[in-house]
Amino acid sequence: MHFNLADLFELVADTVPDHEAVVSGTRRLTYRQLDERANRLAHHLSGRGVRPGDRVAVLLANGAEYLETMLAAFKIRAVPFNANPRYVDAELAYLLADADAVAAVFDARLAAPLARASREIASLRELVEVDPPGSRPRGAPPADDGAGPFAAARRVDGYEVALAGSSPERAFPERRADDVYVLYTGGTTGAPKGVIWTHEDIFFAAMGGGGFGEPVARPDDLRDRCRDGRMRCLPACPLSHGTAQWAAFATLFAGGSVVIPASGRFDPVETWETVLAEAVNYLVIVGDAFAVPLLDALDAPATDGRPGGVPTIGGRTLDGPAVLLSGGAILSAPVKRELAERLPHTLVVDGYGSSESGGQGQAVTSRGSPVPEVPRFTIDRTTAVLGPDLRPVPVGTVGKIARRGRVPLGYHKDPERSRATFPVVDGERWAVPGDDAVVEADGRVTLLGRGSTSINTGGEKVYPEEVESVLKGHPAVADAVVVGVPDRRWGEVVVAVVTAPVAPPPGAAGPDSPVDESVRAHVRSRLAGFKVPRHLVWVDRAPRDATGKPDHARARELAGTGGPDTGTGSPTAAPAAPRR
Repeated sequence: MHFNLADLFELVADTVPDHEAVVSGTRRLTYRQLDERANRLAHHLSGRGVRPGDRVAVLLANGAEYLETMLAAFKIRAVPFNANPRYVDAELAYLLADADAVAAVFDARLAAPLARASREIASLRELVEVDPPGSRPRGAPPADDGAGPFAAARRVDGYEVALAGSSPERAFPERRADDVYVLYTGGTTGAPKGVIWTHEDIFFAAMGGGGFGEPVARPDDLRDRCRDGRMRCLPACPLSHGTAQWAAFATLFAGGSVVIPASGRFDPVETWETVLAEAVNYLVIVGDAFAVPLLDALDAPATDGRPGGVPTIGGRTLDGPAVLLSGGAILSAPVKRELAERLPHTLVVDGYGSSESGGQGQAVTSRGSPVPEVPRFTIDRTTAVLGPDLRPVPVGTVGKIARRGRVPLGYHKDPERSRATFPVVDGERWAVPGDDAVVEADGRVTLLGRGSTSINTGGEKVYPEEVESVLKGHPAVADAVVVGVPDRRWGEVVVAVVTAPVAPPPGAAGPDSPVDESVRAHVRSRLAGFKVPRHLVWVDRAPRDATGKPDHARARELAGTGGPDTGTGSPTAAPAAPRR
């Protein structure tokens, strides 16, 4: 057997068929049931013409169907890829076209935007519609019986109907270790990029390599590991993010249970209630955007001065989770300290890595342990900090953090950027996503951040030039420079420093003004909500240098102070104060 994701899952399913694999609201699936449902969908997709190498868009909220769809595609050697449910028409159209999608499994609530986005996507042939929980009886046909927005061009099959009409048996062709796994990331180049991995490489680089200890040497080694099956993991972040996908599959390969709240979305109170109800011992989040509301949802700590108190939610004692892992966005020091203080029985793990490198390092915090203001990570032996010559830098020198060995093959349809990000040095491939770092004397790495201008807001990456281009399409905006401003919850928020063709009258522009609302609505109609500037700072001249390039340092100053004292800037974008 190869290290193929479908083969590995089937091995676990055969070893622990009656273990609970997925809890999704009120639904509980054993490994046998999850395997059979994935088999049925695989046969359905294959019967509709989906072939090895074909791309299958997964446009779903968190739920059992998300994992079933990925497994089904892997079983027939097709390639599932993540489509962000928050994308608007143009963004979704670009993604489908770039991926050459032939099929999509989608949430029925997203039928209209998907229909509009796919009008010019000739490759897209098969659509499978998943209904929100409780919207109609299981096995019933789609509400409009296929006569919805896709009727004129494409066939739409109901998810449960498709499964009911297909075989639960395997009977699939032989698979390979170099079958393809694709993860789309916003990255730092504006348009989403499809990062191409082989199954074997992503299994070892990001999915635990067979559990949460040392990687397995042979596929059969999974049998002993998965019999334990004590891991109960709740990915609170969307499964359209690598962080959640990798944690979910690492759990499945360990014979554990993936727990998904009933709503399929992040709600802090529901998350804690699910942790309690399902004895979750491994909670996965993305940075402060998730950590802050989770902390705020906890009951107020006791004020009687007793040390070592335990947190409560709704008056009930919260003993876990044993591990809280943040990936995709680094936890700020104040939030990390508060997590460790409020959750005394929990190890807080800041995971470092990227879509282009997998997991590379960790910073572990427990109650009472020191937390540096600048994040420092213990890195694995495949990670190094490289200089411009792609050689490891001396201690104390700034360079680019990189990983060798099991790294992606490149970006889909982008050979130039692939050569830059995944160079070959002395016959070995490296991944160099772009983060600056310094190697310390103790071997740990201090992370300085992305050398580019990308903004990380709640784990979502925003490319400033994309937002600037849309802003300048509004008649009230002559120029714009977009930056990220530190924020207590989101890590960073998007702020735009803008100029008008003519100076607006006093009070005409500013927080809650009709002009601001019109500009933000214009952006929201063209880009995902997380890309819409939280604040507009109006200035006489956009901050640019002598060559016309954006002066990001000056823009951040203006964004943080609300702009010049003209009465037209937003004063609400200042960096947040530390948490208590």
